[in-house]
Amino acid sequence: MAQDSVDFSSHYQFWMQKLSVWEHASTLETQQDTCLHLPRFQEFLRQMYEVLKELNSSTIIERFPTIGQLLAKTCWNPFILAFDESQKILIWCLCCLINKEPQNSEESKLNSWTRGLLSQILSAFRFDTKEVDLFIQSLGYTPEDYCPGLLKNMVLSLVSELRENHLNGFNTQRRMVPEKIRFLSRICIPLVTLPDIEPLVEALLTYHGHETQEVLWPEFFDAVNEAFLLKKISLPTSAVVCLWLRHLPSLEKATLHLFEKLISSERNFLRRIEYFLKDSLLPEAACHPAIFRIVDEMFRYVLLETDGAPEVLAAIQVFTQCFVEALEKKNKQLKFTLKTYFPYASPSLVMVLLQHPKEIPQELWLQTLKHISEMLREIVEDQTHRSYGGPFECWFLFIHFGGWADIAAEQLVMSETESSEALLWLLAFSYSPRDGSLQRAQTMVELKAALIHLKKLFRSPTLSAKDLQAVAAESPDRDPRPALCQQLSRRLLLNFLLWAPGGHAIAWEVITLVAPTDEITHEIIGFLDQTLYRWDHLCEEAPRSRKLARELLAELHASSTSQLKVGRGCRDQDP
Repeated sequence: MAQDSVDFSSHYQFWMQKLSVWEHASTLETQQDTCLHLPRFQEFLRQMYEVLKELNSSTIIERFPTIGQLLAKTCWNPFILAFDESQKILIWCLCCLINKEPQNSEESKLNSWTRGLLSQILSAFRFDTKEVDLFIQSLGYTPEDYCPGLLKNMVLSLVSELRENHLNGFNTQRRMVPEKIRFLSRICIPLVTLPDIEPLVEALLTYHGHETQEVLWPEFFDAVNEAFLLKKISLPTSAVVCLWLRHLPSLEKATLHLFEKLISSERNFLRRIEYFLKDSLLPEAACHPAIFRIVDEMFRYVLLETDGAPEVLAAIQVFTQCFVEALEKKNKQLKFTLKTYFPYASPSLVMVLLQHPKEIPQELWLQTLKHISEMLREIVEDQTHRSYGGPFECWFLFIHFGGWADIAAEQLVMSETESSEALLWLLAFSYSPRDGSLQRAQTMVELKAALIHLKKLFRSPTLSAKDLQAVAAESPDRDPRPALCQQLSRRLLLNFLLWAPGGHAIAWEVITLVAPTDEITHEIIGFLDQTLYRWDHLCEEAPRSRKLARELLAELHASSTSQLKVGRGCRDQDP
């Protein structure tokens, strides 16, 4: 409240002067100045309301003697009333001036005057002012030909003219001049959220002239992008793609807006991440390689900044899955080669990774995993393949299709064939790409020992939690294992619990033993969520395993939530 009051007071005189200028000058330059300042003025109105709602009407007049003039000037400016939520906020401000029980004639006059302004705003919006006449004339129309009911026709006429302009190409006699198109985009800035204007906004975004420089006003792109992100305007994907291709800051802002959504809640499950991604239209827009490359680079930056946070890895994986689905839907025959999306990767590796496991018979999964592992290992450990980047570039490509790593861990526990070496390497690389060959080999030795122990128990008629705890827990008889080995051993153990015939009965007991910290609990929650999400997409027929995974996930999530509430309660009670 105090900060709002300071901001409001410091800006009050500036906006009073602006409104006076806008009121007494109806030139094209004044209207352009009005349009450019509308977002800032709306923020000023918000600050005003935050201040006024805390005061009674008498105090308001005492502290701000000229506020009536300011509000009156605002009420008679059609551009302000047409912009976004300004009209609604202005009504809130005026309501603060009304005294429910006027004590004298002055307060009664103020009430009457305020109600008059409210009536003006709430009445049908009129388009017969001299300011709007000038706007119409600048578009090539006369005021006599115009009336409010013809707004839609005017928009459709402009849309038709823009489309004809595109078709006419270099026929200069029938083309709309670039200056008029630029002016149109500027005039639309305060109007982009009006439903009747949407066809014109779309036509401007999809307009492709032959000019060497962008003809649309930069603030037009900003206004449309902001309205789209806040769901105040509905646009087809083609128009959104044009917006992001023509204005890079809008694409960057849309991607950051998505990141904010993904990290805004304490935990997002993959279904929710998928909803946010598809709702953003970014995966669909990424079918254009230029958009894909920029979004992918922003994911790379976030991944590096968070040191490979599991939430970011999951988001990249789901984004890629949604992108591939959109790509297959749009391009039965690929419009762009895969090289344009992954320019630093081995084309043959990309082709293999792009195969959806659902399209491959399950009996061939091991063969595919072995092939992926061999290709990655050759590129990572062979110095002659530097044209495809180092280990990080290979890993960054692989995590886009991280479902293969999850299948590898599952197959290691379930398979009886001798492909464990390739799958162990793939698992170790996917979790720690920075390791050198010797360090990765040591990790594989540790994992193989855990795997042998699990396979001995897989068909055992009787299992105990203590036997399985030894796989993931530390032993006093040996040196502490690296954190990576512990994490991967837990991954193998969790797959064992889901698939082993005797694992279901002791699953919860084992998890309580191997998850002593919140961090490990969240890791297990993430594993179960990913597993269920993957099975759903693969249409995996595993009713018993699926039922157990759901039960464990619900139990862990409920336990984690209750502990969080207890922790908050303790903090709230602290002095």
